[in-house]
Amino acid sequence: MSMTADYLELSDVRVEFDGFRAVDGVSMTVLQGDLRFLIGPNGAGKTTLVDAITGLAKATGSIRFGRSDLLGRPVHRIARLGIGRTFQTASVFEELSVLQNLDIAAGAHRGPLTLLRARTAVPATVEEALETVGLAAHRERKAGELSHGQKQWLEIGMLLVQNARVLALDEPVAGMSADERQATGELLHAVGADRTVIVVEHDMDFMRAFADSVTVLHAGRVLAEGGVTDVQADPRVQEVYLGTSGSRGEVA
Repeated sequence: MSMTADYLELSDVRVEFDGFRAVDGVSMTVLQGDLRFLIGPNGAGKTTLVDAITGLAKATGSIRFGRSDLLGRPVHRIARLGIGRTFQTASVFEELSVLQNLDIAAGAHRGPLTLLRARTAVPATVEEALETVGLAAHRERKAGELSHGQKQWLEIGMLLVQNARVLALDEPVAGMSADERQATGELLHAVGADRTVIVVEHDMDFMRAFADSVTVLHAGRVLAEGGVTDVQADPRVQEVYLGTSGSRGEVA
């Protein structure tokens, strides 16, 4: 556990694709322990902004975590600085057990020969991750046999054993049952207590239940930012996004 409260700071971040500005001057600060939801209509630039943070999209401006400048670094070096992310489809080794997935992730910085050696004991970090993500009882199951929600939890566990300090999660509850969404929200609060967590999300009920703060993007720019109640009351947000109808308040 880090003894310093590092934070993620974006300043005037821009991403262009063939002349189209997908992210247009975004500035945002996300503090440790602040579960930040990133919302906005389709095409608002949410995932592209996360791509910029994690090195998957070339950007200008400034993106810093603690004392480290992330812009211009290759993806693997950004990951080694403790910046982790998940995608809408969980990236797990489906033919391997839950425990093996976590062990491989925990050994990401070990050499290939040591990875091939049988472990005499389960590392403490792996045991802790199993408990945190609620998969201790499923440690010997193949990852491919897990439910959609459990696969997402496993992927979060794989970031935890790599000591990720920033977690960027892309629509983590899409396709989950109500119970899985509730468990995921509780998990995000647990892991976010001493980490910096950004959640790209379309499920407005999930946001209302679990977000500490919200940044709304529209046309690549920050439209509004603040607590859930303040953001929902913002007329501009209601006009471009939250005014849509639907039982879960999702973008049509």
